[in-house]
Amino acid sequence: MSQFAVVTDSTSNLPPELVEKLDIRVIPLTVHWGDDSYFDGVTLDADTFYQWLRTRKDFPTTSQPSAGAFIDFFQKVAKDKGTDTILGVFISSELSGTIASAMQARGHLYETRPDLQIEIIDSRSVSMGLGLAVLAAQRAADGGKSVEEAIDAVKRCQEATHVIFAVDTLEFLHRGGRIGGAARLLGSALNLKPVLAIVDGRVESLEKVRSRGKSLRRLIEIAEERLNGRRPTEASIIQADAHADLDKFRDMVRERLNPEHLYTVALSPVVGTHGGPGTLGIAFCAEDDSA
Repeated sequence: MSQFAVVTDSTSNLPPELVEKLDIRVIPLTVHWGDDSYFDGVTLDADTFYQWLRTRKDFPTTSQPSAGAFIDFFQKVAKDKGTDTILGVFISSELSGTIASAMQARGHLYETRPDLQIEIIDSRSVSMGLGLAVLAAQRAADGGKSVEEAIDAVKRCQEATHVIFAVDTLEFLHRGGRIGGAARLLGSALNLKPVLAIVDGRVESLEKVRSRGKSLRRLIEIAEERLNGRRPTEASIIQADAHADLDKFRDMVRERLNPEHLYTVALSPVVGTHGGPGTLGIAFCAEDDSA
């Protein structure tokens, strides 16, 4: 029997090949568009989604998995993995009701499956800010650590991880109700490009600059300031249909930050609904912070 299984949700944006290699189970959130509903990254892929987002006149909405979906998910993971312990690391409760559904499901299962231990962690992040925490948990599991030690590893990763990003427009965050402290930038001149961050689970504004190029250079400068001479052990470029700038930005990250491991991920449809096309950013963890 495996010691414990690590699970997450689709907003972690983990690279599919990594999910398959590490056998991390992922529960999808849902995109609702018109009369149709799609499982995030499963029945609606990123390329199709961003094409629609740029061309359709109607706007999608998103929802978390139901408690019932989590009940089925947790039980299937336990059966498939041959374990009675599950560690779930999920999207910030400030951005989604996913944690609430997971906890409701856990409460039900405590009554019907008292043999099943389910630990739930609020990552206070999203995309690869969440994904890096999931990877920390999985490394602990693969290293034979206890679930308590894995929880400690996730907490250390949370404290050391930064997510900063630039959007082309605040329109999508505003429409989706996820704008947080960046709301104060609404109504700014149209040519100003916001630089944002995930702070304590919410989207907050860092500053605004006057061009796309300057916003991307500023992302690198802010990362350097936060690293303070350290080398990131892990970093991930996060992008939403931002192919025009992707290669140049990735070269800047490699040259100036020199991460030990660098991933490049596309924001899944659920996260992209709120960030919008053109979003580009970086999640990173400093090596001595995560030790």
